[in-house]
Amino acid sequence: MQHAPGFLRLVNEARSRVKEATVDEARERLARNPKAVLMDVREDHEWQAGHAAQAIHLGKGILERDLEKTVPDAETEIIMYCGGGYRSALTADAAQRMGYRNVYSLIGGYKGLIAANWPMAK
Repeated sequence: MQHAPGFLRLVNEARSRVKEATVDEARERLARNPKAVLMDVREDHEWQAGHAAQAIHLGKGILERDLEKTVPDAETEIIMYCGGGYRSALTADAAQRMGYRNVYSLIGGYKGLIAANWPMAK
């Protein structure tokens, strides 16, 4: 997908402030910490088409509004993913600005999970 320059600028600025995790690192973090959350931040129709089996869904459009209700503990480890790792960088940045201190953006997003044969659900 060809992204607009302004969007890429926002993503790159966010990436400079957030931690990113590879699929293998995400797998290790989730196995090591049973309280860690894998969060799908894609749109509703993307979630409904398929998502990581253990993920919860909180779309980018409502993240700031609902994050504190969904994950009330700002110390919770959260690994966010989108389609390819762009929107999750933006949402991880927003979560950090809200006071969450243990947030990661998944490098490669949903496409990376599929390539790694991550368990999926619909």
